[in-house]
Amino acid sequence: MSSESLQPTPALCRRTLLAGLGAAGIAAALTACGGSDDSSSGSSDTSSGSDASSGSAGGAALAKTTDIPEGGGKVFADEGVVVTQPAAGEFKAFSTVCPHQKQRVNSVDNGLITCPAHGSQFSVTDGGVKKGPATSGLTAAKITVTGDSITLA
Repeated sequence: MSSESLQPTPALCRRTLLAGLGAAGIAAALTACGGSDDSSSGSSDTSSGSDASSGSAGGAALAKTTDIPEGGGKVFADEGVVVTQPAAGEFKAFSTVCPHQKQRVNSVDNGLITCPAHGSQFSVTDGGVKKGPATSGLTAAKITVTGDSITLA
């Protein structure tokens, strides 16, 4: 017998098969993560606010300006953003992630954005803390207002 016949070729084939399956699994996972609508932004991409009344819309359409009540706002959970209208024609946006324990805010009432987890409340004007336990405000998000349309920037 030669030394070639003593080497465990089935194990080598098994390793090759497992490596191939692992690579295919990683490729499938990356495709699933990156295959959705790239124009929408998650909370990690929400770094600065905008009061823009014009500009090119590079993101996903969120709402019509008439959908956002003056002095209030609307939570867009799937997009991870809350859009407010503190004064007539002035629109702001913030991440829905509460800085206290990373829960999601879910309502806007009486000029306050509320996190249901521990009751933190934030201003519709600037996202600042109005009631703790949160000690810092909501992160501003970029939106663009063009005509009567509000989009993620």
